[in-house]
Amino acid sequence: MKRRAFMNWVGVGFMASSLPVAIAACTPAVEEPEAIDEAAADPCAADPCAATEAADSSVREDGFAPLGSVADLDSAGFLSDKSFAGGPVIAIRDPANADSVVAFNSTCTHQGCSVAWESSEFACPCHGSKFSASGEATEGPATEALATYEARIEDAQVLVRTA
Repeated sequence: MKRRAFMNWVGVGFMASSLPVAIAACTPAVEEPEAIDEAAADPCAADPCAATEAADSSVREDGFAPLGSVADLDSAGFLSDKSFAGGPVIAIRDPANADSVVAFNSTCTHQGCSVAWESSEFACPCHGSKFSASGEATEGPATEALATYEARIEDAQVLVRTA
């Protein structure tokens, strides 16, 4: 074999052996998935309306459970508990009767995010749905009203029926 042919084969061998390294260098790195922080990844995971948590979540014989105090309701404008015995709940003063309360399931009827009370309406932080103080859908994409709970005030406590 002549020297020129030999050098050509050495060059081809070098190029062939370098090809996997060049391909690996040009390929984007694949990272292992990290543990997802649900609150950071999903704006609905963090409860924007958790002003107060129920101090005593025991269900009474009549089916009502305390959600919080009237003082907390008046200071925050609402009471909310995602882990309430009957399901996620949010309660506000009844706009038609300031001496009573109304309570709703705080799950948006569009895709299940938690709605927040924003002074005169419920708002879903995920997709922008709005609900009136009576729970009716006023702005989409949600089209169905929030589910209601029976609620009342008794002994300076806001009580909500769990079933």
